[in-house]
Amino acid sequence: MSLDNISTELLLYFMLYGASAMTALIACIYLLFRKSNAISPDVTPPMQLRRWAAALFGVAFLGHIYWLLFYLYSGDTNSVGCMIAAYLDCLTLFTTIPSTLFAMLQDRKRRIWPVVIATIPFGGILALHFVNPNDNYFQFALAYFLLIYVIFTIYMVFAVKQYGRWLRDNYADLENKEIWISHVLIIVILLLIIFYGFDGANITISFIVQFLSIVLYCFLLWRVETLPQLENVTVEDQSEQPEEQPDEPFEQLLNERCVATHLYLQHDLTLLLLAQILGTNRSYLSQFFSHQGITYNAYINNLRINHFMKLYSEAIAAEKTVIVQQLAKDSGFRSYSTFSLAFKQRTGQSVTAWMQEM
Repeated sequence: MSLDNISTELLLYFMLYGASAMTALIACIYLLFRKSNAISPDVTPPMQLRRWAAALFGVAFLGHIYWLLFYLYSGDTNSVGCMIAAYLDCLTLFTTIPSTLFAMLQDRKRRIWPVVIATIPFGGILALHFVNPNDNYFQFALAYFLLIYVIFTIYMVFAVKQYGRWLRDNYADLENKEIWISHVLIIVILLLIIFYGFDGANITISFIVQFLSIVLYCFLLWRVETLPQLENVTVEDQSEQPEEQPDEPFEQLLNERCVATHLYLQHDLTLLLLAQILGTNRSYLSQFFSHQGITYNAYINNLRINHFMKLYSEAIAAEKTVIVQQLAKDSGFRSYSTFSLAFKQRTGQSVTAWMQEM
């Protein structure tokens, strides 16, 4: 391809393409060599997530480079170079993307080898296309890629739901621990990138994909920096039989050591920590909340909302100025949005409506 014949539109696209590649490279180097977080200095992210995200950024950068070189010096979609580049994309992306998403799910370890094995037929189809060039082979390969993507997306829906239940059973504060929004955004953007594979010649789609790639890289970097390392508790650990059960009823222990002491106001009060304070273990305490038909998160939030109602009533009775956001913070909530959602789930009405009734 002669650079003299490049149109302004294509030149702008190459600039955006280069910006996308450099964003991925910078993010990769940052995650590999910076020891602490710049976005959230007080958060310690999972090291496994940090490494897989760096690998994903590195793969994305290398993919930009070898596809650029391919189109500049060859552009023959029936060549062995195209086949190798396409299979490299499939193998590397279908290794680093699932591994990065799995690393966000800290409730259990998930194996990546089934996904890697699923890429083998893709390589076989590309080989057939090389031996006997036929656009049908290429389209079939893309269709297979999309099928694997859909299966993986369905799996992630159930995995994220399971992770959400695990969070609510073990953590009082969920801020920055939930990841379903991250998964939705990442999966939607990746779906658009797959569409690019079906119609890569469309310059408009190419612009959109490169722009969304930059958005994806920035969002993923933010997610890595803000997702805290959770304690090493897996679903399998919770299923183990506990060694001992407390002599006193859980209701009495909770009233004495959690409610009376206002322990529930403590941020990041986990089920494990509460169990240790009660003199029992996680399994028995988890079973108690399960038998009550409530999650640990809901139990703590209910206590915090009761505390908020008490503070609000006392402030009104004393004719003091009420700052709802401050009362929510004094009741143990890190953010007003979390408090507002928990309040509505508990009472069935918004905070504003409840205060008007009061």
